[in-house]
Amino acid sequence: MIDLRSDTFTRPGQAMRAVMATAIVGDDVFQEDPTIKELEEEVAGITGFESALYMPSGTMANQIAINLHTRPGDSVLIEAESHVFIYEAGAGPALSGIQFDCVGSADFTQWTAVAEASFRVDSLHSAPTSLIVVENTHNRHGGRVFPVSGLDRIRAFRRDRTGVALHCDGARIWNAAVALGQPVSGLLSGFDSASVCFSKGLGAPVGSALCGSREFIGRARKVRKRWGGGMRQAGIVAAGALYALRHHRERIVEDHQRGLMLGKLFRELCAEFPDQALDAKTPNPQTNMVYLQVRPELADPMVQSLAEAGVLVLPTGGGWIRAVTHLDIPADAMPKVASAFLTCIKEVSGFV
Repeated sequence: MIDLRSDTFTRPGQAMRAVMATAIVGDDVFQEDPTIKELEEEVAGITGFESALYMPSGTMANQIAINLHTRPGDSVLIEAESHVFIYEAGAGPALSGIQFDCVGSADFTQWTAVAEASFRVDSLHSAPTSLIVVENTHNRHGGRVFPVSGLDRIRAFRRDRTGVALHCDGARIWNAAVALGQPVSGLLSGFDSASVCFSKGLGAPVGSALCGSREFIGRARKVRKRWGGGMRQAGIVAAGALYALRHHRERIVEDHQRGLMLGKLFRELCAEFPDQALDAKTPNPQTNMVYLQVRPELADPMVQSLAEAGVLVLPTGGGWIRAVTHLDIPADAMPKVASAFLTCIKEVSGFV
């Protein structure tokens, strides 16, 4: 089975399992797990922050950042298709009492121009904007990278507004760094905090980290405990994250190359079946995500037909189908994927 639903479906290999099995552990709530400490120090160094805190999930990392950067009744400025807004179960309003002001702009170089109109100053009647959230890479925009020029604009935008924090949902920041040929620390420079994920492109079984100043992470540790995220001998899973961080970052370029293969396949399908309303959302993907759109009524049958052919993909609504490459997808899997897509499109569309 070739599983292209998400890069979260990666499984730890034998080398990763070996370091997890032999990890030295302690009680992390007492800050006595040496493997977690080592991971946190290494992540902080790579991202350019003073400190980092191991988290069970990226959602918890993002939501603790929101909680610490805002007060109930504040507004958070965010792109309308962001993971924090779409996929975190309404946690921002539920846990921190904030509201989201959504900026609908897929052109990240122009994001600040659009955000200007949505920014709220503090007044008797308004929910003041106290936090801006950037997602890099951006899932629902096809794994798109936030360009350095766009980051420079958003950093300048924030500098002109006193008391406004800047957080990066960097679940796939490793992919962005590889795509741009930039260090992770450079992409996160000027941010007050960032979340990074180990269980997506890096292929660890579980975990994320929240990065920030020492003072910020000290406060984050208490909120993590309050929200039930305090872990004990979690060095066992942290060892997998540490292994992934040291061995799987550079190989991400292979996932991007296979993403380009998928993009080429989808372009060819669109050209071959113009009457089937096929559309490649990311014909030249920047990273490891590629989207294909079919007529909405064909999406579910096509996903089912692909599964029967041994290829798993993810329907994301509106006829969109997502395919994500990762370390469990070898290059020699691409011909099977191409054959399955070709056969299944013919089958579900009634093409003869």
